[in-house]
Amino acid sequence: MIVLNLRCGNGHAFEGWFASSDAFETQQAERKIDCPVCASSDINRLPSAPYVRTGTAAPTPGATPSRSDDTAALAVASLRQLAQKAEDVGKAFPAEVRRIHQGDAPDRSIRGQASIEEVAALLDEGIGVLPIPAAKEDLH
Repeated sequence: MIVLNLRCGNGHAFEGWFASSDAFETQQAERKIDCPVCASSDINRLPSAPYVRTGTAAPTPGATPSRSDDTAALAVASLRQLAQKAEDVGKAFPAEVRRIHQGDAPDRSIRGQASIEEVAALLDEGIGVLPIPAAKEDLH
């Protein structure tokens, strides 16, 4: 998984998560990447500095990962486990999460699909939602 700095044709900067550079290039060519602010599909990759480890030796094969690596991996794994246990409401996610927030539906963990605009609207309404990146084996 890589995180790339992107900018739309209207100048909005944002990050995108991709399985690889090739995956980004394929999605960009097929215009499958949209700006989360204006929905423009005119997306360009911004230059980004490479990650350089300083002050420590490179890890040796089979070495134990650092605590921060362990914490991040554990957090992502935990979020994925919670999402798998949640009720899948599919495309009804925005409406159902609003019903739960307003007390019109039972309080429970749900997961589903929402567009960037729908997620932004939910967050503006004070409803906490969290996108969870797909596991590597779930990417096509």
